[in-house]
Amino acid sequence: MHPDNALITFRREGSRVHAWISASSSPPTVSEQDRRYVALTAALRQRGLECTVEWGFSDYIVNAELPDGSSLIISPPQEPSSEHPESPESWIVTRHRTAEPAVYEVVYDSEPDGPDAHHGGSVPHLLTAVAVRLDRLGVPPRQEQDRSVEERTAGAVLYRAGFIPAVAVGGAHYYRLPSAMTDPAEQRRVVTRAVDLLQAEGFRLASDPALFDPALPPALSHEPSLGDRLGHLAESVQAATHTSEAVAALSELTAPGDGVLQRVVEIIDATADWWEGFGDISDHPVAERLRLIATDLAADTAELRGMRHVIADRHTVHPNKAPAQASRAFPPAPASSRVSAALAPSPSAGQLAVPAGPPTEASARTVLPSARPSSAPGR
Repeated sequence: MHPDNALITFRREGSRVHAWISASSSPPTVSEQDRRYVALTAALRQRGLECTVEWGFSDYIVNAELPDGSSLIISPPQEPSSEHPESPESWIVTRHRTAEPAVYEVVYDSEPDGPDAHHGGSVPHLLTAVAVRLDRLGVPPRQEQDRSVEERTAGAVLYRAGFIPAVAVGGAHYYRLPSAMTDPAEQRRVVTRAVDLLQAEGFRLASDPALFDPALPPALSHEPSLGDRLGHLAESVQAATHTSEAVAALSELTAPGDGVLQRVVEIIDATADWWEGFGDISDHPVAERLRLIATDLAADTAELRGMRHVIADRHTVHPNKAPAQASRAFPPAPASSRVSAALAPSPSAGQLAVPAGPPTEASARTVLPSARPSSAPGR
């Protein structure tokens, strides 16, 4: 169970549904122009860049200062300005530096006669192009802000329920439903599932009652995630006294054919094929990027496999482990049984009892009960 100060608040903003974790992540007050470009500024600020929203020729632009002294300018149509300011038809991204050596380059151009015209006003494609250019310029990747264990745990539950992590102006973290998920009934299903899972973890919740559907069947308490189960392998390595014990966990990751990393590569490749099946010209670059990631991961897996062989060949007791542990009279358990034990769910998993109570609708922002009524076992 998590402390009482870990509060998750669900709220509707226009047609979107957002989830804020704890009072420390309350949304800041922002200007209208900042709100318009929050998707752009948040992505840049996550990479440690200072950026502002300024007036251009006939509309606002985003200006980000890069470590090499140049500036990145993201602009909607200016002359003439867009007919739809809230959703521009195109974007142009340029990089400038007036000091020597002077720089001027077009990073992205989806104007009607630009090389990226087929993407139109797509913000995800714009951000992908900007991210690639920042990578090549050596700008550090997105930095995860320090957050409490409770915030990270709640974020993982929201992530698995279908929410997408986002960063507001000023760097506050929140989660949102997919932008294309506009059906209120579907939104209620996802929010209600998230509420059930968060309640099972012991979090306090607050929501507009309209976002919550108590008539839906409750989501049963989930078993430990695959990530949590793999986390036990790290613990087994930390407790290992012999190289064979450390190799047992590493072998599960790097095993040829059916190792964890091999399966991850297969999932990414399958996702690339599936995504490309949509058939739009803008889908091809995303699929190719996924395949490139899979290729890089496969190469890293091969290197890890070689390192596993080096550790296995050492085949000796670790010198810094307690002699009493290292000189046990009984032999170490076979690798397969150790790994099975590490990956097995806890015997108490799914046995958490959560008290039931009907949701109250006293106000538009209501603190939800500790659990929804249910006849399901263990709820």
